[in-house]
Amino acid sequence: MSIRLEDYQEILDDLGPHAAEVMESAWQEATRAFSSHGLKAYYLEGARALQSLGRGTELVVAFIQEAPGLAQELGEDSVQELLSATTKLFSKTSGAVITLMVSTVNVAARRLGDQSLFSGYLRLLDHLVGQAPRGVRPMLEHLDELLTHLTLGGLRRWAMWGAQAHKTDLEAQVAYFSLESPESKSVFQKERRGTLFIDVQRRINMYLRALWARDFFMRPTSGDFESREGYRPYIEGYTIFLPDAYDDEAGLTGLDLYRAAAAHAAAHMVYTREMLPEAKPKGVPGALVGLIEDARVEALAMAAFPGLRQIWQPLHTVTPEAGDAPAVLLARAARALIEPEYQDSNAFVARVRAAFAERMDNLEQPQLAWELGQELAKHFPLLGGFNASKDQPDITYRDDNRYIWAFGREEEEPEHVRLGDARQVRKYVSLMEMLNAVDVPGAGDDAQEIWVLATEFFRDEEETSINEQEGKAPISLPFHYHEWDYQMQLERPHWCTLLERRPSSGDLSVLEGLAEKHRPLIARIKYLIEAMQPQGVQRMRKQPDGDELDVNALVHAMVDQRMGQQPDPRVFIRNIRKVRDLSVLLLIDLSESTNELVRGTETSVLDLARESTALLAGALSKIGDPFAIHGFDSDGRHDVEYFRFKDFDAPYDDKVKARLAGMSGQMSTRMGTAIRHAGEILKRQPSHKKLLLILTDGEPADTDVRDPQYLRYDAKRAVEEVAKHGVFSFCISLDPNADEYVERIFGARNYAVIDNVERLPDRLPMLYAGLTR
Repeated sequence: MSIRLEDYQEILDDLGPHAAEVMESAWQEATRAFSSHGLKAYYLEGARALQSLGRGTELVVAFIQEAPGLAQELGEDSVQELLSATTKLFSKTSGAVITLMVSTVNVAARRLGDQSLFSGYLRLLDHLVGQAPRGVRPMLEHLDELLTHLTLGGLRRWAMWGAQAHKTDLEAQVAYFSLESPESKSVFQKERRGTLFIDVQRRINMYLRALWARDFFMRPTSGDFESREGYRPYIEGYTIFLPDAYDDEAGLTGLDLYRAAAAHAAAHMVYTREMLPEAKPKGVPGALVGLIEDARVEALAMAAFPGLRQIWQPLHTVTPEAGDAPAVLLARAARALIEPEYQDSNAFVARVRAAFAERMDNLEQPQLAWELGQELAKHFPLLGGFNASKDQPDITYRDDNRYIWAFGREEEEPEHVRLGDARQVRKYVSLMEMLNAVDVPGAGDDAQEIWVLATEFFRDEEETSINEQEGKAPISLPFHYHEWDYQMQLERPHWCTLLERRPSSGDLSVLEGLAEKHRPLIARIKYLIEAMQPQGVQRMRKQPDGDELDVNALVHAMVDQRMGQQPDPRVFIRNIRKVRDLSVLLLIDLSESTNELVRGTETSVLDLARESTALLAGALSKIGDPFAIHGFDSDGRHDVEYFRFKDFDAPYDDKVKARLAGMSGQMSTRMGTAIRHAGEILKRQPSHKKLLLILTDGEPADTDVRDPQYLRYDAKRAVEEVAKHGVFSFCISLDPNADEYVERIFGARNYAVIDNVERLPDRLPMLYAGLTR
């Protein structure tokens, strides 16, 4: 029975002549998008409710035009949520803003692709109206561009940054939310994600259908990208939930990551056929059962489709050097199960691999993971305890395994969704996709997607080339780093530009007289070197486990056993290599102030820094510690210069000494940016300990900063950031007044102030020896 608009003449009369005419033109589309109940309760009554708000006809017309498309994309319940959000905003903002919100709902629905994400978007708008009222309208005007490149989480972080930074500056709010201010573009670039789910959903659907000849229903889920909460895939009922965006990782694109995550989840749904004997156990047994089940379904999938190994195996990147923490040990075991060539000497990892290999011929057994997990849990080394919520292996593409524990235990039979019942989704595609696709725009009513040619195209911003400045050509692309604004308590993303420049070479004769000048000091350093060099292998006897048996301990144990006494189980010898697992980067402040002469001498601060660095480098090259020597200066936030005099993999030779001889002091000291860049270089070193040694003659300062506290707080923030990656920072300051600020930046006992600068060549090697004992 068809529904006629004439049956609702009373409502049409309430809307007025103009809105009624628009309703008549949109009626056919509305009847296809709404159910008979929704047509009256949501569409018609919703239009009348908006008319009663008294905000003009434009709002009602926008709703009449956009509501059918919203219902078609996300369902008619989303229309009800839109009406509720509109009512909430009635007393908070103008009718023009509400009308613009309604006019752009289909942009949001199309780019978000999920009702729960759309609900989060409406909540964000409601929050922003209170926090940044002048910013909502320009944001809605640029919504298509924003959601083309940002996830909902990225849009939320971008918007809240602007709301917090410009609470009271209304003009700045408009500029920020219009994507016109430098801060807005910087935060926008920071939050851009590599591949959005909405852009690859159809391709992933076809990929899974090609593998298993069946349909899998997928939906995006928005998590917090920084904390990773909610960012892990999961399976609920018959639906696979995937993150709404993936960045490139391990040489794989975001599309490859989506394929890996979707194929892994689909493997669970295909090869999990029986429920496990019990609900999820606590602690290690539950984690191991999940790990073995992951390996089991992947092994079955790779037996059928060997190419899946190419997208799964590269995402297992953990190595034995990562340590023996519970989460790391589980990740190492997972890698051992999927990568035959992986070498790991850990006894537990070897036991897991051997136990799984013994049952390779019986992978179809549903209880395999349960039996192996319970058995292996007895041998898991509980190093510092096990926290089931935190000690999870960091394997990007794998889901949280809630599906294997819920399978067969649902209290109610889940609703089966048939293909014929699936709602059609309007898909906007490029011209080439339209020409090359198997599907056609004029598909029938049973098609899952209706393809429409997009009318607007967006092109990524390209990096502009860096021209040579003052004859100094950069040797790398620019590096962009954020900066901490202590007054706003926010990071300014991509605020500073760092350029690595080629250091000039000087006269080697500058360093040739060091041996004669510092003969007594070099003799003392020689003894330091001998004391700090590695001592080879140390054999520790009477250990509960180890590399070989201790014959003497075995004899004593046998004697105790023959005498009826309890033998000592510590019958192993453990061989421990005494090595200095340390990398150090010496970062030298090369600002203009280093050219000043030391009082009462003809020697500059830079000369003493050069001599000290050469003495320390000579000692380090003999000790064997990997080390690098870098320097920095700055001329405003857009020109932080960084010089690499020696890198970790380069020998300490005449070429390096010539670069040290050519060091010169110039411009200012933007310390926080240099620390962040040095930290990025140091954290890539495989050493267990990483030391950043900063040599400076003054406090952080720059030409474009007037507030003396600004760069101090940023440097403190930079020290804290690199510390999260295991980089320990220590400052050697030549400023007699440094006690006023250096402790605040680096912390107590993490700095040394050398009042007598002439003693720097003597103190620097000794300080290093004390720091690395």
